[in-house]
Amino acid sequence: MREITSEEVSKLYDCIRKLSEYHNTKSVNFKGIYPLKPYEKTLESFEEALRNKESYIAVTEIENQIIGFCKVDINGENGKLDYLVVKEEFRGKGFGKELMDWAMLMFNMNNVRHIEVKVIDGNPTIHLYEKYGFRMKSLILGIER
Repeated sequence: MREITSEEVSKLYDCIRKLSEYHNTKSVNFKGIYPLKPYEKTLESFEEALRNKESYIAVTEIENQIIGFCKVDINGENGKLDYLVVKEEFRGKGFGKELMDWAMLMFNMNNVRHIEVKVIDGNPTIHLYEKYGFRMKSLILGIER
């Protein structure tokens, strides 16, 4: 596992595409709406956040192929676990935990006291977050028109 620079962000394209596909199968109420914005726009926002030191991204690789990544946003005492992705064929092997450990370390190193993560309704990954002490804080209702 290693952190990446803004110049490497384009290598995450396949992971965010796979994440959208996964959300489209797991979402209880909003199957088929992902991605919410074009992948290129998402990657541009990642690049900018890395350049501005608002975010950090770590990747897990096998044979120089990115199989997962984690993006954290840090703003003073507030943190956000923005993305945690492991490609489906590599799940259940500890890569998600490895990325989650890195995220929690980043939050600790930056004295983050308030951390949030948003999870789509129906995503079983919520159990991983609960192992780290995350608890339901609110429900966000939405409508797509």
